[in-house]
Amino acid sequence: MKKSSLLAVAALSGTAALLLAGCAGNGGGDSTDGGDAASTRACVILPDAASSPRWENFDRKYLEDGLTAAGFEVDIQNAQGDVNKFSTIADQQLTQGCGVMLLVDYQGAAEAVAAKASAEGIPVIAYDRPFAGADYYVSFDNVEVGRLQGQTVLDGLEAKGVAPADAVVVYIGGDPTDGNAAMFHDGAVEVMEAAGITPAAEPPGAWDQAKSQTNFEQALTSLNGKVDGVWAANDTNAAGVIKVLQDNNLGGVAVSGQDANVAGLQNILGGWQTATVYKPVKLEAEAAVKVAVALLSGEDVQTDATLDDGTPYVQVTPVLVGPDEVNDVVSAGDAPFDEVCTGTIPDLTNPDTQVELATLCEAHGVVEP
Repeated sequence: MKKSSLLAVAALSGTAALLLAGCAGNGGGDSTDGGDAASTRACVILPDAASSPRWENFDRKYLEDGLTAAGFEVDIQNAQGDVNKFSTIADQQLTQGCGVMLLVDYQGAAEAVAAKASAEGIPVIAYDRPFAGADYYVSFDNVEVGRLQGQTVLDGLEAKGVAPADAVVVYIGGDPTDGNAAMFHDGAVEVMEAAGITPAAEPPGAWDQAKSQTNFEQALTSLNGKVDGVWAANDTNAAGVIKVLQDNNLGGVAVSGQDANVAGLQNILGGWQTATVYKPVKLEAEAAVKVAVALLSGEDVQTDATLDDGTPYVQVTPVLVGPDEVNDVVSAGDAPFDEVCTGTIPDLTNPDTQVELATLCEAHGVVEP
């Protein structure tokens, strides 16, 4: 796993360099008319605060700082998991004027907003999640995210001494209305099923810890309490799965994740989660700011790839993080040391007892920056 992480770090550095250099030589899309030439406002809508802590803790700050530093007015609002609120926010922003819109889709709400913006000649950036009608898509390489998750499950099974073809693996995916969820799934399936895994159960996907916990609990019951691995599409879903594993004294199950949030990193240190896919939000936000600034300035935008529908796609490379790479996330400032290394977590071999996270952090070289 450490080797995989190091390779991903190297790839990440290369991608960051390309982005900063403008990705010269890549097949990029042409710039789109910036809408109202008098408007220097960048209008941003975040989806919620529940599916991941990243939106308010990181994306808001990085996007606002980058756009403001470039000299543009910024209006960032959060739909708080409400499609109607998403639409209302967009209408208010469009009334006030937008030179560019940067939207994180929530259950398809961004599509209607994109149509309204396009009718006014305002370019739209799909940020992190794809949706129809966007002029550009800025995100991580989401199929690669899935591949890393699939490899996580395989690594965990190998550590457990279970052959993939014999393993009982449950799939706990993301919300199917999120275009990324399919890419995560496809990447994970590509790796896992090529190795011989057949899903023992695959409940409906959701970005919700409580739903994931219930879905996994029901799946585990149907499997008579037998499970070797779980493909969990993010750390929030993984946390729901892990609560069930702890309640049933089932340590050593291979569990994937994504986002490198505090709970996910703690579960990795405690051995309950095999690894997470770390997506350095700062690099994604910087890439989005670069596109937004180009559009607001009337400059060309260069991109790395295209989606299947032809939308120009700026990709950022994700990083696999196991217990020995937790410190990389902490040192980057994307997880507070005091939060990760404070408190206790159920012991892997006896969940009725607790282990100090400070001890686990020390054992894996996690230090205060």
